[in-house]
Amino acid sequence: MSTSMGIGGLERQLRAAVAGDVEFDAGTRAAYATDSSNYRQVPLGVIFPRSAGDVVAALAVCAERDVPVLGRGAGTSLAGQACNAAVVFDFSRHMNRIIEIDPQARTARVEPGVVLDDLRRAAEAHGLTFGPDPATHAWCTLGGMIGNNSCGTHALYAGKTVDNVLSLRVACYGGGEYEFGEYDEAAYAEAVRAGAPEAGILGSLREIGRRHADLIRERFPDIPRRVSGYNLDQLLPGRPLNAARLLVGTESTCALVTEALVTLTPSPAHRRLLILAYRDVFEAADAVPAVLASKLPHPLLGLEGFDVALVRQMKARGLNLDHLPLLPGVDAALTADSGGWLLAEVGGDTEVEADEAAHALAVSLPAEVGHRLLVDQAEQRGAWAIRESGLGATALRPDGGHNAEGWEDGAVPPARLGEYLRGISALWAEYGYAGAWYGHFGQGCVHTRNNFDLHTESGLRMYRAYVERAADLVVSLGGSLSGEHGDGQARGELLEKMYGPELVDAFRQVKSVFDPRGRMNPGKVVDPYPLDTNLRYGPSYRKDPAPAQQHFFALAHDDGSLQHAAERCVGVGRCRRDDAGVMCPSYRATRDERHSTRGRAKLLVELFQGEVTPHTWRNKDVREALDLCLACKGCATDCPTHVDMATYKSEFLAHHYRRRLRPRAMYALGLTPWIARLGARLPKLTNAVLNGSRLSALVMKSAGVTTRRPAPVIASKTLRRSQRDTPLPESPTVVLWPDTFTDAYRPDVGEAWRRVFESVGERVAVPHDWACCGRPLYDAGMLKLAKRTLRRLLDVLEPFTSMDVPIVVPEPSCLAAFRDELPALLPEDPRAAKLAGLSRSPAEHLLTLDPDDLSPLAYEVAQPRTQASTHASLGAGRSARTAAAAGPGTVTEHRIVIHPHCHARAVQAADADRRLLRQLGYTRVDVLDAGCCGLAGSFGFRAEHEAISRQIGEEQWLPKIAAAIWDASDDEVTTTMVIDGFSCATQYQHLAQPTDIRPLTLAELLDGSAGKADPIP
Repeated sequence: MSTSMGIGGLERQLRAAVAGDVEFDAGTRAAYATDSSNYRQVPLGVIFPRSAGDVVAALAVCAERDVPVLGRGAGTSLAGQACNAAVVFDFSRHMNRIIEIDPQARTARVEPGVVLDDLRRAAEAHGLTFGPDPATHAWCTLGGMIGNNSCGTHALYAGKTVDNVLSLRVACYGGGEYEFGEYDEAAYAEAVRAGAPEAGILGSLREIGRRHADLIRERFPDIPRRVSGYNLDQLLPGRPLNAARLLVGTESTCALVTEALVTLTPSPAHRRLLILAYRDVFEAADAVPAVLASKLPHPLLGLEGFDVALVRQMKARGLNLDHLPLLPGVDAALTADSGGWLLAEVGGDTEVEADEAAHALAVSLPAEVGHRLLVDQAEQRGAWAIRESGLGATALRPDGGHNAEGWEDGAVPPARLGEYLRGISALWAEYGYAGAWYGHFGQGCVHTRNNFDLHTESGLRMYRAYVERAADLVVSLGGSLSGEHGDGQARGELLEKMYGPELVDAFRQVKSVFDPRGRMNPGKVVDPYPLDTNLRYGPSYRKDPAPAQQHFFALAHDDGSLQHAAERCVGVGRCRRDDAGVMCPSYRATRDERHSTRGRAKLLVELFQGEVTPHTWRNKDVREALDLCLACKGCATDCPTHVDMATYKSEFLAHHYRRRLRPRAMYALGLTPWIARLGARLPKLTNAVLNGSRLSALVMKSAGVTTRRPAPVIASKTLRRSQRDTPLPESPTVVLWPDTFTDAYRPDVGEAWRRVFESVGERVAVPHDWACCGRPLYDAGMLKLAKRTLRRLLDVLEPFTSMDVPIVVPEPSCLAAFRDELPALLPEDPRAAKLAGLSRSPAEHLLTLDPDDLSPLAYEVAQPRTQASTHASLGAGRSARTAAAAGPGTVTEHRIVIHPHCHARAVQAADADRRLLRQLGYTRVDVLDAGCCGLAGSFGFRAEHEAISRQIGEEQWLPKIAAAIWDASDDEVTTTMVIDGFSCATQYQHLAQPTDIRPLTLAELLDGSAGKADPIP
């Protein structure tokens, strides 16, 4: 299998054997070479099975070819168990069905690729949940949880994954299929008598349990979070043998799960969260036994903890800044650089029960313990977000280097947690390491990441010495090397310290029963690779020597290096979630790892290694992975390490097409500002050529632009042209910038903003000279032209910026260019940073004014006319009927739903609209979390992207908008939807039905011109 011919033959044989996808290309192999750990091993290829039959057939082929295999969930493993030089089985793309939920039996039958939160949502309809819930609950899979024996916050209440598994259907190397559960003597005898295929395996397991019973009882620690090693305690004689639970936590070293029957737990309908504050993390750990011993009317649901170092790192990374004030004493703790918090969650079936539990816990606390009770669900989610962002917050050091796993998962008896933290902290001091503590304090399992030097031989020697001593410490305290994340390669080598050689040999015997040839995820847990080999960023890692001057973007936070920037990705996998945020819209549509932010970052990192994919800017694998990046900048906000794939894509394309012709569509769409400027001189002719004529389709096709969408219509008179006869004020208080989209396509929006600003006493200047931020150029990587364009922009606006006049940019994507691309492309020009600092969204500017000056806008809001006219085009919805029936003299509650442009979110301008409207008197203003619309500027207009752009809009975006609008509608509420982004509004116009609510811009709403606009054609 070492030759390309052998691999090619394996790929062909697998394609013939399975109905699912088989991908052996370099791009896929590069994307799967790492998980979320320190390790890297390039796979032979990846299989995406559609059924258990596919798994069996593929395993038979692999056995015939004698190649190793590996099962993988969401690829977020932290100990190296989800990467190997093997054929990888990824179940998340196709085998993700919830087969059955039985609310009476409180069970669910699922395929291994089911995302945990999908199961939890389905179970919540019956008042049930799947109890274990790691921080990755929105994207981790049940198969991965079974492989790792995952736990999470609520394992305190519901147990680990092993405690919630009833039976497993599995496939073994060679293609054998089995179904395992629990077997008492009678059940075992019946299996033998019936000649069940499982009987031989069960007999061997019984014998292993019998031979090692005394050592199992002696050396398996009786603690809540014993995850390391195989579950040999499930084989003890004198009680039923549970082969299913034995397999939990074996990390696909024994078998691949194809179906699981799991237990569902009653989910308390009402919850309360108490945040307890302590002088330091050690006191917080010392307090755990007392909190656990509190007499409560309902069992404690969760008890998590973290220290001030984590909070400090969150602030440095800009994570959860709005939520940090929820922590009692946080400012004093940051000032003193000492503090620790516990999050204690209680609940009940009624509000009264939940309140009683919270009160009982509060009164049991010592007087010196500060605490805060959170009842509001949004505040509770905010507090949990602090805890769940631990890995992302601690991943990068202030100097841009990586903090790493290595010793981040130890677990001890909860009563000895304080002793454990003090012992590890003493080792940090001795070895010169540092870290933050966060995790499951209530079960004695705490996580951290440290500033290990894994890049040099001397650093590795120190690292090995440290983890060996840390292992000795945790064993001396009666603990487990792993309390949640498993052993893999990171801890497999240390298992003898915990269990002794006899039980480690018993693990080997168990593996041999299921996998006698040793081809299931070899080198992990049993007979492991050394913990300091196969390192992702080890001594052999290749650093690109290219000087930063070769890059177009400054990449100031990454030493001017695109490689360093891509290394920001630590594999958390948040870009694989569906339920919230913007990133990553293309992955949500394709389910292809290469189209996730994580996958693209990995490919960029691999490019600089040149092993799997070529070390060249002409790299086709990277080009293909970036092709479906919408440049929405969602990752810049949603990714916990702030990977900015839109910038990386633009930088890569600039090099990729250097001295080469680009695809025609890149020119046609990238040069939109110039085309619009020319077309505005003859708008009727231009619009006739682009829309509605026989020539239109030919023009579009020849330019590589889709014919399924109408081209945006150029206005009969641009905003600049309409203002040319208006002299600029001598002392303007604000500049209204006529960006390309507002100037050429929506001058009415610009005029509305001018009227709004003038109504509150502003002296508005609309520059007459043409310039552009070059927004469409970045998507095509036309960065040389972009820099020239930005210099002209600086020249045109210099008369205003030299006087510190604020620059208001109506189009959110252009505002993002002012704030992001402009200073990043022209860092040497001080005017760039100044203009970036002066640029504002319209709402941001209005918020800087005296609230009394905004009274004309507030007065308009209060008028029944505005409400009635706004909602006359609401379609067939009941809110429209109610508003019409109420008549012009009736005031109903007015709810505003805002869909922010992705780029507005990326430059922290998305919330200004909400704050402004609240200040103006609107009491119900909601900012949607509907994700990216899918059009993304030029993306959806390219012929090859139109289908996926439409898919993103129709399958993800529109349903979330509809749900947000109609779920909250009632007979006393009228709803207005505000969409300011040109791309978002265009996508809505193209995809929405004529009866759907017609969105407004914020300018229309404030200008009172809502009734003048036409409904969707």
